[in-house]
Amino acid sequence: MSYIEVNDLKKNFVVKKKREKGKLFREKETVKALKGVSFSVDKGELVGYIGPNGAGKSTTVKILSGILTPDGGSANVGGIVPWEERKAHVKNIGVVFGQRSQLWWDVPIIDSYSLLKDIYRIPQRDYEARLKELTEALQLEEFMKTPLRLLSLGQRMRAELCESLLHRPELLFLDEPTIGLDAVSKLSLREFLKWENKEYGTTIMLTTHDMEDIEALCSRVMVLGHGQKLFDGKLNDLLERYDTVRNVHIKYDGVVSDIKLPNGATIAQAEDGIEISYNPSEIPTSELLSILQSAGNISELTLQPENTDHMIAAMYKELDL
Repeated sequence: MSYIEVNDLKKNFVVKKKREKGKLFREKETVKALKGVSFSVDKGELVGYIGPNGAGKSTTVKILSGILTPDGGSANVGGIVPWEERKAHVKNIGVVFGQRSQLWWDVPIIDSYSLLKDIYRIPQRDYEARLKELTEALQLEEFMKTPLRLLSLGQRMRAELCESLLHRPELLFLDEPTIGLDAVSKLSLREFLKWENKEYGTTIMLTTHDMEDIEALCSRVMVLGHGQKLFDGKLNDLLERYDTVRNVHIKYDGVVSDIKLPNGATIAQAEDGIEISYNPSEIPTSELLSILQSAGNISELTLQPENTDHMIAAMYKELDL
């Protein structure tokens, strides 16, 4: 049996519409956030859970963390039904919501950690060893006596990660953990998560819109749309279908003869060379390179696929998400 087992999970929300002119009461509408989602996750996996806004990602995380009760289906995490045995369940999980803080705003973060030690009943020796390990890995030593409200966004996210892992959870849910972070902070968080997963075998479920997070961390990705699971597998397998644009940057030595490209390829002059875009499914890369080589002596050539975000956007558009 897998560590996480989800079968035919359903969740509905009743929302009130804007009151129409002349009517006393607002009409209600049932929104089906999850429409029978099923999947399993093995212990120690690092899984990406992606989809557009409103797909049901956060709802799934809240159900699996015991915050919400589903309207149908079943879920089991490490032998526990999250919403039925919540106290026992939260001892084994950590949760980081990128847009919500779980630390106390006006007190030094070390005081928040000390309170969490008592809440989770962590032995003093284990707490001190784990805190030292996490603060060094997340570079938090100099901020321990600083109130959370005085930290930058990147520093706060590192502090939130430290808080979620103090009690050594078996499972970590990350909901948009890098939202709003600068490039340096993102790289630092990604390296830490890879280390935590490898060092302790922590199962990590990551929901994000940042595809660089998925590329850097996840060997497996699940795509959710309209409350249903649409894909489950390797990210490369998903992207191959939508890899419709390749970009070539090329520099020549000396004189270049007229480059005659097949229909469908575009060429533009750049400051330090030539930029060419083409569809590899319509124009084989080998054929294009042969044309470019016959035009002159190539001094530098860079070939790269379309940006991952563009491919994911194309996928969402094709699936009408």
